[in-house]
Amino acid sequence: MLKTTISEVYKYVDQEVKIGAWVANKRSSGKIAFLQLRDGTGFMQGVVAKADVSEEVFQAAKSVTQESSIYITGKIQEDERSPFGYEMLVTGLEVIHAAVDYPITPKEHGTEFLMDHRHLWLRSRRQHAVMKIRNEIIRSTYEFFNNEGYVKVDPPILTGSSAEGGSELFATKYFDEDAYLSQSGQLHLEAAAMALGKVFSFGPTFRAEKSKTRRHLIEFWMIEPEMAFYEHEDSLKVQEDYVSYIVQSVLKNCELELKTLGRDTSKLENIKAPFPRITYDEAIKFLHEKGFDDVQWGDDLGAPHETAIAESYDKPVFITHYPTSLKAFYMQPDPNREEVVLCADLIAPEGYGEIIGGSERIHDYDLMKQRLEENNLDMDTYKWYLELREYGSVPHSGFGLGLERTVAWISGVEHVRETIPFPRLLNRLYP
Repeated sequence: MLKTTISEVYKYVDQEVKIGAWVANKRSSGKIAFLQLRDGTGFMQGVVAKADVSEEVFQAAKSVTQESSIYITGKIQEDERSPFGYEMLVTGLEVIHAAVDYPITPKEHGTEFLMDHRHLWLRSRRQHAVMKIRNEIIRSTYEFFNNEGYVKVDPPILTGSSAEGGSELFATKYFDEDAYLSQSGQLHLEAAAMALGKVFSFGPTFRAEKSKTRRHLIEFWMIEPEMAFYEHEDSLKVQEDYVSYIVQSVLKNCELELKTLGRDTSKLENIKAPFPRITYDEAIKFLHEKGFDDVQWGDDLGAPHETAIAESYDKPVFITHYPTSLKAFYMQPDPNREEVVLCADLIAPEGYGEIIGGSERIHDYDLMKQRLEENNLDMDTYKWYLELREYGSVPHSGFGLGLERTVAWISGVEHVRETIPFPRLLNRLYP
């Protein structure tokens, strides 16, 4: 018997195949049973007609419980009524393991209950769809940067210093030294860019930020490119090309998953470079016109401010040239106006907030040394980073894209906790 997967059944129309699957759900009447099957690659219906199978097989189909694992055989046929497009006319069924009292039933469950059972909740159609979209974003990320000549570099997760000079770090002991879980691979990637030209990393980052918003995770994944000889404008071009690429890849390769989530794809079809740009000055002026009198020049922009700005556009929007006081020590000042830096945040549409932060990096030795001193950063700890400006320094730029926020935006889910397999939240380290 030919063995295959649900995602491959389109190759075997009118042929009999065998699939290893779980029973996601079922319904039955006197003479027919409908099994909703899943195997990790997709979901498909199996139709068990009493007249076409042995009594033993039919009784097995009627009695099999939710999330029991089975081997199922049958003929594949096209089914225009199904979003998937195919179904199986079952001829045989073998129960591998019968599940008893599966806790997540088709009824409504509270969020905390589902999070406590995240290891099982991942099996649902909705979570399956989100994970497939996440995977497509990752796949197309590698494709984009490989096609553009970038080299994948893996920066350390354990570091002796902060990338951004902040206090939101998880501290640990590295034998007899203090160490921290990385909040960004950027500083080490700058070193790699001086060796390899254009590099990118994709890995976990950690922020000890006591936030409970729908946009925040304690542990999340970032895509961080760094490019030698790239100035601020060059970096913006890479960012909008990259975001356009991953959105169009999801539209092309995750049509069924987007449909499962009820995503309005018309809002994604328009996501193509170039993206609109406004300066921080223009953002403050716009917000005042919209009645946000609480924010003044020099204040950071919060979620309501970003959302108000994003609502004026149908694409992601860059907010550029933030005040120097708001941004990290390594950002290059605007040569024409030193109180602002050559940076940009990319704000996603539909209230999903900042998905990219980036800047041109300081490449002048004396200025970088000054910035380290102004921020009270230990010169011995950052000696290696300063040396990048001592030996053949060049203009260079980079950015970081938060994967989970990007997955949330593209898939249309409300909260980032659904966009990572096992979210780490303020009060959640289980499962």
